[in-house]
Amino acid sequence: MSRASFVHLHAHSYFSFLDGACSPEDLVQSAARYDLPAVALTDHNNVSGAVRLAKAAREAGIKPIQGAEVTCEGGHHLTLLAADPCGYANLCRLLTRAHLDNPRRQPQCTSADLEEHRQGLLALSGCRRGEIPSLILRRHYQEARGVALRYRSLWGEDFYLELQGMLLPGDHLLNSRLLELGEALHIPVVATNNIHYVGRRDFPMHDLLTCIRLGIPLEEVHPERALNDENYLKGPEEIQALFAGCPPALQNTLEIAARCTPALGGTQKRYPRYPVPEGESADALLRRLVFQGARERYPRLTPTVRERLKKELAVIARLGYADYFLVVWDVVRYARGHGIRCAGRGSAGASAVAYCLYLTEADPISRHLVFERFLSLERAEKPDIDIDFDSRYRDQVAAYVYAKYGEEHVAAVATYSTYQARSAVRDLGKVLGYPPKEIDALAKSLPPIPADHLQEALERFPELRHGPWREEKYHRLFDFCARIAGFPRFLGTHLGGLLISSEPVTDITPLQMAAKGVRTGQFDRDDIEDLNLVKLDLLSLKALSVLEDAAEGIAAKKPNFRYDRLPLNDAATYRLLNRGETIGVFQLESPAQRALQARLKAENIEDVVASLALIRPGPIKGNMVDPFVARRQGREPVTHLHPRLISILGKTYGVVLFQEQVIAIATELAGFTPGEADRLRRLMTHARSHKEMQELGEEFVRRARGRGVGEKTAREIFACLEGYASYGFCEAHAAAFATTTYWTAYLSAHYPAHFYAALLNNQPMGFYSPATLANEARRRGIKFLPPDVNVSGDRFTVENGAIRVPLSQVKGIRRAELATILQARRQGAFASLADFCRRTGVERDTLANLILSGAFDHLHPNRRQLLAWVPHIIAASSRQGTLELGPPLGLEDFPPTEKYVREYQVLGLEISRHYISFWREALNGEGYLTAGQLRTVSPGKHVRVAGLPIRPHRPPTRSGRLVVFFSLEDETGLADITVFADVYQQYGHLLFGPELVPLKVAGILQRRGEGVSVTAKWMAALPGNDYPG
Repeated sequence: MSRASFVHLHAHSYFSFLDGACSPEDLVQSAARYDLPAVALTDHNNVSGAVRLAKAAREAGIKPIQGAEVTCEGGHHLTLLAADPCGYANLCRLLTRAHLDNPRRQPQCTSADLEEHRQGLLALSGCRRGEIPSLILRRHYQEARGVALRYRSLWGEDFYLELQGMLLPGDHLLNSRLLELGEALHIPVVATNNIHYVGRRDFPMHDLLTCIRLGIPLEEVHPERALNDENYLKGPEEIQALFAGCPPALQNTLEIAARCTPALGGTQKRYPRYPVPEGESADALLRRLVFQGARERYPRLTPTVRERLKKELAVIARLGYADYFLVVWDVVRYARGHGIRCAGRGSAGASAVAYCLYLTEADPISRHLVFERFLSLERAEKPDIDIDFDSRYRDQVAAYVYAKYGEEHVAAVATYSTYQARSAVRDLGKVLGYPPKEIDALAKSLPPIPADHLQEALERFPELRHGPWREEKYHRLFDFCARIAGFPRFLGTHLGGLLISSEPVTDITPLQMAAKGVRTGQFDRDDIEDLNLVKLDLLSLKALSVLEDAAEGIAAKKPNFRYDRLPLNDAATYRLLNRGETIGVFQLESPAQRALQARLKAENIEDVVASLALIRPGPIKGNMVDPFVARRQGREPVTHLHPRLISILGKTYGVVLFQEQVIAIATELAGFTPGEADRLRRLMTHARSHKEMQELGEEFVRRARGRGVGEKTAREIFACLEGYASYGFCEAHAAAFATTTYWTAYLSAHYPAHFYAALLNNQPMGFYSPATLANEARRRGIKFLPPDVNVSGDRFTVENGAIRVPLSQVKGIRRAELATILQARRQGAFASLADFCRRTGVERDTLANLILSGAFDHLHPNRRQLLAWVPHIIAASSRQGTLELGPPLGLEDFPPTEKYVREYQVLGLEISRHYISFWREALNGEGYLTAGQLRTVSPGKHVRVAGLPIRPHRPPTRSGRLVVFFSLEDETGLADITVFADVYQQYGHLLFGPELVPLKVAGILQRRGEGVSVTAKWMAALPGNDYPG
C-alpha cells in the first residue's frame, strides 16, 4: 500500500493508565515506520499524551490527531477526534465536565454534554464497549438502530461506525450488522484497530497492566481481559487484508485524517494578563514599579543600577513577559500584605527587576550575578520565578490567585506518578503470584531506583543478595518491571505549579479533581512549556513556617523580636555552625553538611552561600569540596590561570563553584555575550560528544586569543571549565536560601527551645525524624514535658524553657476527639480519669494511648493501674450513672524499660531518656564509647560505638564507588559513620534491610577540623555478638 492508504484513528498509550502499554512517542515512531501520513491518540477520558504526540509527530513529519475515547452514560465508550482547534477546545470542555461532575466515580459524558460540545468533533461509534456495538452483540438490533439515529442527528456527516477486525468471537456478526446499519441509515463506516500496544510482543505486558488495574491475579479470568494479541499497531498490508471486503472503511480513515487540523502547536502565546490601570501598558507599569522599588532598595540610583534595570526591562518587554512579572509581583504583594512570609529562589535571584519588585532578597548587582542566567534573548526561554511561602498559608495564596484571575483561567499543573522499582515490584509481584512476604521484603529493601535497574541492583547492593529474589523464578518479574519502567500510574498535582492563561484553561486542557479538591489540568510542566504557557510556582517551604512559628513564641516575651531584621554577623550563630551543631538548620543538617561546617569555619554569610553550593552531587563528584576548604583555610595556595580571573573566582578561592562564574569567564576572557556564555554553560552541563566539546573548545580559544589571552592559557582555562561546568551550582539559588539558613541557625543558637518546638510542629520536614530532633534538643539541655490532659494542646509549646508535648502527638487521636477534649477542658480541669471519660467520651484505644503517653501522670502516676481500670470505666459509661475509678488493684507500675517502650510506641518520641541508655552499662563494660566521647579520641584510633542507625544513604561519590553514610544516635548525640564498599558488602543487610535495628560499630576514628567520624570495619545488631577484634 502507498503512504496515503490508511490512518490509525483509535489508539491508546500508557496515558490510558494501566490500559495501554506504549508511549505516545512509540505510536508515532511505529506509524512513521509504516510510512503512515497521520496517527490519532484516543486515551480513556484524557488528553494527557496530546502534547507528546504532537511533538513526536512534528519531528517524524506526520500529522497528529488529538482525540479521546470518552465514557458516556451507562459506561459506554465513544471515540471522539478533534477536527480543528475548536473541536479540541470542545473536547477539553467535555472531558472537564465529565470529570468534575463525577469527582469520585468514573468520568461520564451526558447526552446534554455531547450536544453542547459537539462542534468541531468527529465521532466514531467505539469499540465493543461502545453503545451501538454492545447492543448488536446482544442482538438488540432495533435499539442499536435507534442509538445510531440519535448520534447521526447529533453529528450528521461527522458520525462514523467503527469496524474492527480483532478476530474475536462475534466479529463477523458485529461488522456485518454495522455495515448493514451504515448502508440503511447512510452512515459512513471507518476501519480502526483499537490499539493498546505497538507490537504483538507487548501483549503480555498489556495483560499484566490490565490485571493490575482490575486487582486480580494473572490466572483469574475476567471479561475485561483481552482474548488475543490483536490490539497492536498493524501495518497497512495487515489492515488491507482485514478489511479487503470494505475499501470505503479504509478510504474514510484518510478522509478523516485530511479533515483534521492539529490543534496543539504554533507559536501563540497564552500568557496571563495583569489588569493594568486604564491608559497604561504592562511594560510601563512594570517599569514604574521597578524604579519605585529601586529607590527603596538602593540608597543611590547609580548609572550601573539604572543601566542594569533598563537592560533587563528591555529584554522582558522584547519577550513579552511584563504581565508575568506583574502577576508574580501581585501575588507576593498579597502575601506580604496578609503577613504571610515568602521568599523568591532559583535563577530569578539573578534579576535586578525581581529584586526591585521584592520578589527576591539577594542583590544581584552587588553579587555580580548575570541576568542571562535567568533570561536572555538568545535563549528566549520562559521565565521561571519560584516563590516559597510559609507552608501553613500557601493554599490561601493559591486561593487568591484563583479569585483574582478567575477559576476559568487558573489550574494546578499535573504530575504523574510513574513506575519505579518499588511500585513495579509490588504491583507486578502481586499479579504474578509471588509470595507476598517475599515481595514486601524485596520492595522495602530496594533503594529508590528506576524499575529497569533491578537486575543491576541485585549485583550492586549486598542487602539484596540474601533473599530468594536471586532465584531464577524472579527473572520474569524483573524483566516485566523493566518493561513498565516510567509508565504513568495515575495523575497527581504538582507541588506548587499553577497554570495561568489569558484564555480559559479548559480550551487548553481538561480539568479534573485531584487530592484535596484541587482542580488539576492534564499536562505536566514540560507539556506546559511546549504549549507556550507559563506557570506560577507557589511553593510551600516549611523552613519559613518554622521561622514564623518560633518567632510567634518568642514574641510572647519579646514583642519587638524580628528575625528578618537581624544583622548577619552574629558570633554565637557562627560558633554554632563551626561546631557542626546544625541539626534542624535549614539546608545544613545532613551529615555531610554538618561535617563541612566543622571544617569550613564559616565567618560570614558568603561562607554560608558557599556551603549551600558545595554539598551537592555535582561539586562532590567534581572534587570541589576539599580544594575549596583547603584554600579557605590557607592550607593550599589560591592560584589563578589568568589575572582577569581574580575578580571572578576570588570569592571562591580560585574554584569554579557557581554556574554564573562559567558565564562570567566566557564573557570576560573570550568576549562571549552573556547569552552566548549561558548557552556555552548549558552545552557543557549536558551530555555532549567529544567532537562537540572540541568545537566548543576551539571557539573559546580562538575568541580568547583575540582578547589577548595566550593559547596555552586559554586551553587550560577551557579544560578547567570543561571539568567543573557540569558540577557548578546556581549562585542565585544559594544566595536566596542563605539568609533563611542563617535565620534558622540564629534561632537554634539563641532560642533553641522555641526553635525545636517549631520544628516539631511542622513535621514532616528536613533530614531527621521527630525522635531525632527531640533527642538533639535534649542533648542541648532542653527538657521535654509529657503530654498532659490538663495542659497540652494541639501543638508543641515552650514552658519555662522546656517543651511540652501536645495531645496531638499521641498515636490514634483524631482531630474531632482532640477538639472535644480541649472544649471540655475550657469548662474546668479534669479531676480524674473518670471525670475525663465522662466529659469527653473518647474511644477506648485513644484512652489507652493517652494513659501510656503519660497524659494522666499528674492525676495518677501508675499507668498500669489506670489501664486496668479502663474496661470498668468504659463499661460503666455505657450505663447511666456515676463514673468512678474502681478500687485499687495493687498493681505495680510498668518497669522502666517497658514504660519507655510503650511511651515511645504511642508518641514516636523519647521524652525522658534514650533507648541506648538502657544498654549503656553493658556497652561500657565492652569498651563502647558514646557519640560525645568520640570527640576526645585521637584520629587513627580504633573505637567502638553503638546506637540507632539514622538515614543510611548512598550519595554519588567522586570515584563512582559505593560508599554508605549514616549516623548512629545515642543519648549523647550523633556519631557519623562511613562504610566503604568492602565493609558494605559484608554488612549492607543490616543497614538496608526491611527493618532497621540498633547497631554496634567498630572502626577507625577520623578527624577533620572539629568534625569526627568513624570509618566502619565491623558491624553487628544490638544486642548481638561482640566485636571479635
